[in-house]
Amino acid sequence: MSRDELQGLALAPVVRVQPQEDTIVPEASEEFVQTPYVQELSRRALAYLEVGYPVHFCGPAGTGKTTLAFHVAALRGQPVTLLHGDAEFGSSDLVGRDAGYRKFKLIDNYIRSVMKTEEEVKSIWVDNRLTTACQNGDTLIYDEFTRSRPEANNALLSILSEKILNLPRLRRSGEGYMEVHPDFRAIFTSNPEEYAGIHKTQDALMDRLITLSLHHFDRETEVQITAAKSGISRDESETIVEVVRELREVGVNNHRPTIRAAIAIAKMLVHHKSEARLSDPIFVQTCLEVLNIDTAKVTRAGQSLMPDKVMEVVKRVCQSRGRN
Repeated sequence: MSRDELQGLALAPVVRVQPQEDTIVPEASEEFVQTPYVQELSRRALAYLEVGYPVHFCGPAGTGKTTLAFHVAALRGQPVTLLHGDAEFGSSDLVGRDAGYRKFKLIDNYIRSVMKTEEEVKSIWVDNRLTTACQNGDTLIYDEFTRSRPEANNALLSILSEKILNLPRLRRSGEGYMEVHPDFRAIFTSNPEEYAGIHKTQDALMDRLITLSLHHFDRETEVQITAAKSGISRDESETIVEVVRELREVGVNNHRPTIRAAIAIAKMLVHHKSEARLSDPIFVQTCLEVLNIDTAKVTRAGQSLMPDKVMEVVKRVCQSRGRN
């Protein structure tokens, strides 16, 4: 490319290219459990969103943050744009970027003795999901946003406070800023900072969010979720959940096993047509495999004591419930 052409690119206008439809329309699931605990969380989160505040669900893994985010978004009735936090993200991965150049050349030789040539070079700008969500008034779900580096999320600061999206690469065309659609709302989820791969986000962003701390569900909610997700009977669901909840207290600063473990055990029992009984080898073996959590840090002479602890809890729960 010649020097003149390179100089022309520096002053070239911008063509904004919209991506294909990239939104989700969440719908209510038959498996979604509506207990008073879930209803109260949903009500509070929806109220903040209706007023215009972004909501941040923060809590350990397995506490239903993403599921609750989709449920609350479904209550809004707006399309959803989904983002997953990623350490490789930069601002352009959220907002957009220059994606190359488009060159147009017209040669006019209508009069044989006259040759007329016109050339036009335009840079191509491609919007990414955050920009399209702001433009269309979608509900943004930014799942595990603290897995992205803090500087990648800087664009959110003006979006959440001034309702303006800064598009610095478009400034030369006079489109350096875009007003955020009045229907735009944002829901964030994150794990605690001590989790691997989590970045401490900037205080300025956290100050703009309404943080709702989530903990493990109450017993009744866990029982209903386990039964709904697996199709197992309530009595057996209660047995599995009690085993999981008791083992959750083992270890130091340990959040596992989560509700996912209870669902996994229940699904395996349904698959094998087995029962949550001490005398059922499938149940015992599944508990040993699913609940053998090394992160509990319970050891003796370098060997994990979790298998023994799992069997101790399984026996106690089954005997107390008459499921020998």
